Amino acid sequence: MAKNRQDGPVAKRLLIVDDDPRFCALLRMVLEDAPEFEVVGEAHAGEAALAAARELEPDVVVLDVHLPDATGFELTPRFAENRGPDVVLTSSRGDETYEQLAQQAGALAFVPKHELSVAAIRRALA
Repeated sequence: MAKNRQDGPVAKRLLIVDDDPRFCALLRMVLEDAPEFEVVGEAHAGEAALAAARELEPDVVVLDVHLPDATGFELTPRFAENRGPDVVLTSSRGDETYEQLAQQAGALAFVPKHELSVAAIRRALA
């Protein structure tokens, strides 16, 4: 983990991207309880997520696979352009092919929504 000027830990800045605002709010509550994470924003569609990432400069994007205007598999390489944020893909409809597709797209990991937790995000970033 990075250090700040006083040699204390610096929180990883996260952007949550999901078309369900209730899911975003729930995940935000879970992640904000961990001192190593700071949720800096939410987006509910692909193009809005790309714009939010440019503006907010998160370290990590937790990205739903199924969005109204794009898939997480399509968006992941776009986040990586210009050394953008790391991506952790998620979905409630995941199967074992999603892990392969996430890896091919350049994501750090695929974590099914029912397994998303502070510990799961820590493992993905390790």
